[in-house]
Amino acid sequence: MYTKEEIKDRVEMLIDPSVNKSFKETKGIKFLDIDEEKMIVNVLIGLEKLEDDFKRTVTRSLAKLIKLDLGFTGIKAQFELNKKSESILAREVKYIGVASGKGGVGKSTVAANLAYAFKTLGKKVGIIDADIYGSSIPTILDMEVTAPKSTGNEKIIPFEKDGIELISTEFFLAPDKPLMWRGPMLGKMLNHFFYDVVWNEDIEYILVDLPPGTGDVALDIQTLIPQCKMVIVTTPHVSASHVAVKAGFAAEQLKHEILGVVENMSYLNHAGEKINVFGEGGGKIVADKLKSKLLATIPIGQPKNHISIFDSSEEIGIDYLGLANKIIKEY
Repeated sequence: MYTKEEIKDRVEMLIDPSVNKSFKETKGIKFLDIDEEKMIVNVLIGLEKLEDDFKRTVTRSLAKLIKLDLGFTGIKAQFELNKKSESILAREVKYIGVASGKGGVGKSTVAANLAYAFKTLGKKVGIIDADIYGSSIPTILDMEVTAPKSTGNEKIIPFEKDGIELISTEFFLAPDKPLMWRGPMLGKMLNHFFYDVVWNEDIEYILVDLPPGTGDVALDIQTLIPQCKMVIVTTPHVSASHVAVKAGFAAEQLKHEILGVVENMSYLNHAGEKINVFGEGGGKIVADKLKSKLLATIPIGQPKNHISIFDSSEEIGIDYLGLANKIIKEY
C-alpha cells in the first residue's frame, strides 16, 4: 500500500484549474490521511478560487488518481480557499454578530459601544462593518473616511481608532455615494474583509455589524464564520420587536447561537423619571420568543464627550460594560 507521503507527492502533481498551477506550486494540500480499514483517502484541498466547476474538476482528477491509478476504494475531498490559512479565519477568534430585524434601532451604535466596552475590559477587539448598504461605523466613531492603505503584497491594512481595529465598506466608496451592488459583489467585499485584511495577531474578538433583516450577507456570514454567535438588537416598540424575532429565527436557521437580546432606546431618563418614548416590553418579547436572555436595556442618551460613544464613567457607558461582561461569560 502507498504511504501518505507517496500519495501526497502524486496529488501535488495535479493541477489547480482555477490558476492552472500544480498543487505543489500553490501549496494546496492542506491535509491528507488514509483510512486503512476502509481504504479511503481523506484530503483537504486549498483552491485559489473556490467555485463549483473547479471543485468538480479536481474531484474527478482525484478520483481517477486515487481509485484507478493507486487502487484505493474511495476518496473524500473537502475544499477551502487556499488563502484561508493566512487569514484571520485560521485563528481562534471569537465572532459576535450584532443583528436586527429593521433599521433605525441603533444596532451599529450598540456594536461600536460594545467594542469600546470590550476594550475597556482589556480585550483586543476589531469591528467588521458588514452593514454593506448602510455602513455607518466610521461616522459613529467620528473618523475621516479615506481609502485604506495596503501592504507590499496587496493586503489591506485595517483602520484603527482608540486601539480598536476596523474595516468598513464606507472606506471603499466615494463620499455620499450609494452602493448599487448585487449578491456576488457583496460576497467579494466580505471575502476581502476576512481573507485580505491584515488583522492584528492579538485580536480576541471580532464584532460583525450586520445589515438589518436577512439576505445575501447573512448567508455569506454563515459560510465564512459559521461559529459566529449573535446578539439581537431591538427597541421596545412592538413593530421593531416583531421584526427582530424574525431576524433571530433566521439566525437560528443558519445554525448561529443567539447570545441574547439588547433592548436599545429602552427609555428616557428625565429628571429622575423613566419615560417610555417607544413603548415598553419589546426586548422581553423577543427574548421570550427566541428562548434567549434579555442581556441589557440601554436608555436613550447623548454622550458627553463624543458623537455616539459613551465613556465608561457615564451611566450608559457602565451599562455597556455590564453588557460586555455578560457576553464574555455567555460566549
